[in-house]
Amino acid sequence: MKRLFPMMVVVVLLVGAVSVATAQARVRNYVVLAPSENSLPSGLLQEIRAAGGTVTEAMPEIGVAVVSSANPNFASRVRGARSVVPSINLRWLQPVEHIELTNVTDPPNSTEDDVLFNLQWGHDAVNSHNAWARGVRGDGVRVAVLDTGFLTNHPDLAPNINLALSHSFVPDEPLQYNMALDPDQFSHGSHVAGIIAAADNGIGTIGVAPEAELVLVKVLSDSGSGDFDWVISGIYHAANVDADIINMSLGTVLDLRGGCDDPEDPETCYTTRDVVELIVAMSRATHYAYRQGSTIIASAGNDAINFDRNPFLIDLPAMAPHVIAISATAPIGWAVDPETDLDVPTSYTNTGRLIVDFAAPGGDALYPGDEGCTVAGVSAPCWVFDLVLSTTNSLSGGPGYAWAGGTSMAAPHASGVAALLMSKHGGDMHPLLVALQLALYADDLGSRGFDPIYGLGRVSAVR
Repeated sequence: MKRLFPMMVVVVLLVGAVSVATAQARVRNYVVLAPSENSLPSGLLQEIRAAGGTVTEAMPEIGVAVVSSANPNFASRVRGARSVVPSINLRWLQPVEHIELTNVTDPPNSTEDDVLFNLQWGHDAVNSHNAWARGVRGDGVRVAVLDTGFLTNHPDLAPNINLALSHSFVPDEPLQYNMALDPDQFSHGSHVAGIIAAADNGIGTIGVAPEAELVLVKVLSDSGSGDFDWVISGIYHAANVDADIINMSLGTVLDLRGGCDDPEDPETCYTTRDVVELIVAMSRATHYAYRQGSTIIASAGNDAINFDRNPFLIDLPAMAPHVIAISATAPIGWAVDPETDLDVPTSYTNTGRLIVDFAAPGGDALYPGDEGCTVAGVSAPCWVFDLVLSTTNSLSGGPGYAWAGGTSMAAPHASGVAALLMSKHGGDMHPLLVALQLALYADDLGSRGFDPIYGLGRVSAVR
């Protein structure tokens, strides 16, 4: 099972049972782009209503509206727009593999008071402890996490969550993760948020920036799929609540020649024109967030695609303007040899100079064999420890922890380092300066300078 790595492998630390939730009906939406990037003219809004459309989300600063309509001719009747395209439903995360382990009965010894800290090799890779030793822990930095649902009551997350600013853009799904999903799902959003800013509270894991503020924005269903407009709305919302960093551990690959995310579902199909206009819509959102002062970080994706050799493919949001895209690294046999190289490129990470800006710890299951290892009091197959441990739900229905691997885990490591960097400078930095500082401090790996695997290097907080 560990060789199945379509998007990530997850190994659950705490166990239990779940049930299958009833599927919720989904509203079909359109993305309407105004001719101008920074306005929604009243005449266009009137035309939308006259054509039988209802504006469900208006974003005048980027000239985008999300509209629902039962009129099959709606798109052709709105002539004052730059474009009207379906908000196609896409899978932004791939199915997750779970492998159940026994409960941890004896907390491992740790140099930190959080009992699972010694299982987090990612901190060694990005040198988090160097910043902590200097009193830099992410204080004063607001990080918006755009993802699936979250366990807002998780003891490692709750102290840092700003619930007042958090929001769900998924119709009929609250911000809280649905614990009644089948066992092949887990709270991806909670796992990502914990890598960034799990509190240093003596309970479980520690985030890279354990004192950063978390704004949780649900833009995907808990199963990992979502309408295109949900993600655009999430970016717009994060920018408007003054997020210093926007983390998007999600992505979808679109073919500029057109295609279908699911050939059996016509609502996931798109034309070349649809792709172009959706790229424009997302570009408007990321450009707006950049102008508002948000540093945008996204996963580079887990399809093992070299985008330099595939000119018809585009990965969004990783390849949108002003987005810092992160590839994934991992050790091979860290449990066997803690001194092993932590920066081996993973088997699944997307690559290419057209997409990768930096690398960060993502985890992998490349270690051969299934023999057991014990690290800091926790026993598991040796390859499990090469994945990334973070907060999520337990299968018994409450807060827990799990190992997972993917560029979804790499992006929050980079966001955490960016939060440390911003905290060091008082919590307010222009996104361009953040990118330049990340490049200055990164460890140059692979071929010298900018390369297709590590980009400008693996992010680091060592200086």
